[in-house]
Amino acid sequence: MHTSERLYYSDSFLSTFTGDVTCVRELAGRSGEPLWKLSLNRTAFYPTSGGQPFDTGKLSATLRDGMALNIPVEEVDEDEEGGVWHLVREPIAAGIHVEGHVDWERRFDHMQQHTGQHLLSAVFWRELQAPTISFHLGEGTSTIDLASRSLAHHSLEQVERIANEIIGEGRPVTTRSVSRGEAEAMLATGELRKLPDREGTIRLIDIADCDKNACGGTHVRSTGQIGGLLVRTVEKVSRGLRIEFVCGLRAVRAAHADFAMLRETSALLSTGATELTQSVGRLLIEGKTNAKERQKLREELAEFQAARLATDEPIENGIRLIVRAWRDRDPDFVKLLASRTAASAARTAVIFCANDADPVRVFVARSSDLNFNCGQILREALAQWGLRGGGSPDLAQGEVPAEHESALRNSVSDAICRAVAKGHNQR
Repeated sequence: MHTSERLYYSDSFLSTFTGDVTCVRELAGRSGEPLWKLSLNRTAFYPTSGGQPFDTGKLSATLRDGMALNIPVEEVDEDEEGGVWHLVREPIAAGIHVEGHVDWERRFDHMQQHTGQHLLSAVFWRELQAPTISFHLGEGTSTIDLASRSLAHHSLEQVERIANEIIGEGRPVTTRSVSRGEAEAMLATGELRKLPDREGTIRLIDIADCDKNACGGTHVRSTGQIGGLLVRTVEKVSRGLRIEFVCGLRAVRAAHADFAMLRETSALLSTGATELTQSVGRLLIEGKTNAKERQKLREELAEFQAARLATDEPIENGIRLIVRAWRDRDPDFVKLLASRTAASAARTAVIFCANDADPVRVFVARSSDLNFNCGQILREALAQWGLRGGGSPDLAQGEVPAEHESALRNSVSDAICRAVAKGHNQR
């Protein structure tokens, strides 16, 4: 059993410490290169836990032969027995005394985001009775999931404003440990919002006059050190709402990125940032108008081309069968053309292919005076290659690899001719 004294429990601001290697385990890396996990008797490196990512940094040591080592710590995790393991690419033997250096910029960023999450969750609960059911601290943004189905925009703005007011007040954020029984009593009276399912001592994070919560993560010493909180997006998820937010320097970087995007977009539209909304609105209206005009032109072109195709193809053996393929037309237009061509003249059936890509899109259509089922014929033809397709008696579509396009067209043509001949003989 390799337990580790977790120094970050008592001091989240500790970034340099000393300890001894207690165990070394060799692992197989993803690319076959060797990796090692080191267990220390005491560590300030935070392992992935409770929605917060691991710390990184380095371990320094002087070996017995006098050789100095400075080894990056790439990942930190914990086991069920309470051991904290540090992933490295060079081993350090058990018993060696080491000095650990936590990447402070990464640690403080995590402290800001995690404390910001406690504050944001507390305000959501206090103002809207919306409990947080999960938390994730990501590389760029963080999220909380709320057990709530809807949230008015003004309510979101209110929560964000109150959270930032508390940040500006610089309220103390303190840590203390209590027994399981004391924590349960606090939960029963509503002093605690939730309690982890484990025995033993419970570590509490207390934001003065705002929130008291059981947590093993790293946190700042006052709300002022959160440095500001910005809600980014809200989206619906299976269990409720997901709130994306950033704190501290992440909020500053997000604001810079947003402004840069606005500036670049404004430049593209040759307008000022304040007029950007109106400019985009005009573009959307113009886009819809242009789309309607393009669709009208497509339909007119399809009508004209359909009439010409029907005129060019004579009726033979009771049917006008038109088979064509296009490389320069999108599948939607070819489908429209198939429908219009079949409807433009009596006794007309079409097999049109849009072979601008592989697989080829195939459309089969017929005029209303023909008595066969396009969907059934195409479905049975595609089944020869284990493919699926179909549609209505009047219009069907499917996909076929380019190498089988010619064979499919022949198969469908034969089936249509047999169906027409059978209907003619029955009359």
